[in-house]
Amino acid sequence: MLSRLAAHVIPALGRLTVTADLGVGRLPAGIIAANHTSLADPAIVLAALHRLGARPVIMATAGLWRVPLLGRTLTRAGHVPVHRGGPRAAEALDLAQEALEQGRHVLIYAEGRLPDRRDAAEAAPGAFRRGLAQLARRSGAPVIPVGQAGARRVTSGSVVKQLAGLATAPIRRPRLHVHVGSPLHLADDAPAGTAQARLAITAAWQVAAAHLQEPAALSI
Repeated sequence: MLSRLAAHVIPALGRLTVTADLGVGRLPAGIIAANHTSLADPAIVLAALHRLGARPVIMATAGLWRVPLLGRTLTRAGHVPVHRGGPRAAEALDLAQEALEQGRHVLIYAEGRLPDRRDAAEAAPGAFRRGLAQLARRSGAPVIPVGQAGARRVTSGSVVKQLAGLATAPIRRPRLHVHVGSPLHLADDAPAGTAQARLAITAAWQVAAAHLQEPAALSI
């Protein structure tokens, strides 16, 4: 449901285009890892993946499950709450691995949090947490790197600025771009695998950001 909703809402907020590396068609089951820059980017990535036929399980902060109605919706759809720093922290990896074993995609944000910036500019992904590498090692699933750019043109900065950005986006119609890289298998060593994933996602983000500087981008 969230994927379908995003696919309908995002075109009203901005001009979304999607590209993929040569040979990437319908995505194989695996871990989709994207850069995280804005509260808007999960919906943008979901809308882009919807065009490629992917309806991923999302690993998201457990606080969302406390939001009335949203929490029940997330549970029914099988999305995975991430409890950071507590005894339940490992549950997220178990649930994500189960989803992968069922042939589903799992969307993870390896940075784990939004950047502490108030401007709307693009910036390379920050430091990654170890969860992505751990999940890849446990499951043996490939990692599909995704880079998105433009989400901060929809929402960024203070709460007031974010609300204003969201309200004016249908008028401004900012350009948004998502690029899907080629699947890869991470190294078994967690630090090496984390560095490998960050490099691939940064490369995908660079492609996405470059498209925003062009008069037009190729749509899928």
